Parts: sequence; C-alpha cells; structure tokens
Amino acid sequence: MNAADLVAVEGPLRLSAFAFAGLALWGLQRRFALRGDGRVDRRLLSNVGLVVIGSLLLRLAFPLLAVALAVRIEAAGGGLFGGLQWPLWIEGVLALLLLDLAIYWQHRAFHRLPWLWRLHRVHHSDIAFDVSTGVRFHPLEIAASMLFKLALVWLLGPAAWAVVVFELLLSLGSLFTHSDFAFPPLLDRRLRWLLVTPSMHRIHHSTLRVETDSNYGFHLSLWDRLFASYRVAPMRPEVDMPIGLEEFRDRGGQGLWALLRQPLRATRSEGRDRQG
Repeated sequence: MNAADLVAVEGPLRLSAFAFAGLALWGLQRRFALRGDGRVDRRLLSNVGLVVIGSLLLRLAFPLLAVALAVRIEAAGGGLFGGLQWPLWIEGVLALLLLDLAIYWQHRAFHRLPWLWRLHRVHHSDIAFDVSTGVRFHPLEIAASMLFKLALVWLLGPAAWAVVVFELLLSLGSLFTHSDFAFPPLLDRRLRWLLVTPSMHRIHHSTLRVETDSNYGFHLSLWDRLFASYRVAPMRPEVDMPIGLEEFRDRGGQGLWALLRQPLRATRSEGRDRQG
C-alpha cells in the first residue's frame, strides 16, 4: 500500500473499527454491567455530541493530521527514525512504545497544569463511567492533543503504518478502558501486568483527588508502575464508588452546551487542587 492509499484508508478504517468496537463494548457492558452506568440519557447524547464536534474541528482546523504528516516525514527521511537504518518492525514497535509513553505524560500534564485541567475536567466531570465516557473530551482538548501528536510525529519520524496502528489503538483503547464491566479479579490482576483494564482506569475517575491523580496510562500499565502513579484499588468498592468531580455533580451541568462552556467556569478549589 502506497502513501496516498494509507492516508485515504486511515479515516474509514478508524471510523468502522470505532463503530464496531463501540457497539460490541456497549453490548458487553449492557449484558455484564458492573455499575449499571450505561443508560441512554442526556449525558450519553452530550458525550457523543462532543466527539462529533471535536472531529469536525480537527478536519476544519488542521490541514494535516497525524498519519498524513507521518507519510510526509517518512518520505523525506526526517525525524529520529529517519536517520536510523533499523528493521521496519523494530522501528514500529519502538515508535508505538514511545508514542504511548508520550501520551502518558501528556495525560499527567493535563492533570497538573491548571489551564489544561480546565479542558480535561470535562472528561472527568462525567457522573457515570461507561463506553461513552471514552469519547467525552472537550473539542479544544482534542485539538490540543492533536497538536501534541503532530509534534511527536515531526520529532520522531515514525513509520506511517505505526501511526495508523497507534491512532486505532488510542481510539479503541479509550472505549475499552471506560467500559462498565470488570474482569474476574484474578484475570484482572494478570492482565494489569501489561494492559490497562477498565477496573484499573475506573479508579482514575474517582471523586477523590488521590485516586483521580493516579493510573494515567492509556494502554500499557508499565508507565504507571515505572513512574509511581499506579494505584491497585479504590478506597471504596468500584461497584458503588463515586464517579466524577464534586463541583460538577449536578445533572444540569451534563448538557452539551454546559460542557462546551465548562472550561470558562472557575471553581473555588481549582487553584489549590491543581497546584498544591
């Protein structure tokens, strides 16, 4: 497959995989619901509305997205990998690891820096935890994340196919880790040695600051273990642990328009919580 074909197929491939995985995971969480959060209500429509607006913003605001830029950088022999004569599979695996590590640190930055937290808290202000939470990101956060990925692609110059795989994993992984089901405890513990599971990520959506600021990983649990941000279990059972942010628990703030305006809203605890 040549470069033009790769760019052309990436969009439809991601959309079809996203739709299939979303429906499959939605069915699984309905059948094996842990908390029963996957209800069709106002927040579900708002969450879906955010990802639609964010996707449109990316298409309108960016002349090149990550895969198209990767194709150009690779053709020009640019970036870190452009100067290496390594086998393609080694380059691809290393690129995936570095991209996943970079997204881990991006996530931590969104929690640490107040101006980024204002965007990211739209995701954390969901009062439930289900597949739709995996697409609940403010359009400006989506745009900021794309800028970061473009910078990474320019710096690393990874193989375009690796960027396609990473973008797929990023979308599908977000749906999976936000699903309202849990693996049996023994299996979950074993999976966590490599992967982020829904139970591991659910802790990250707790109302407690000490739990919210943990388990930042998207795919690999390695980074949380390595950089001392791993938390094994929540203080309360995950079946009924409080989800969201206390200052945004009113259902009136779950509408699409309220979520779009939320970054403009200051809270009394914001400065202490994000900088203390």
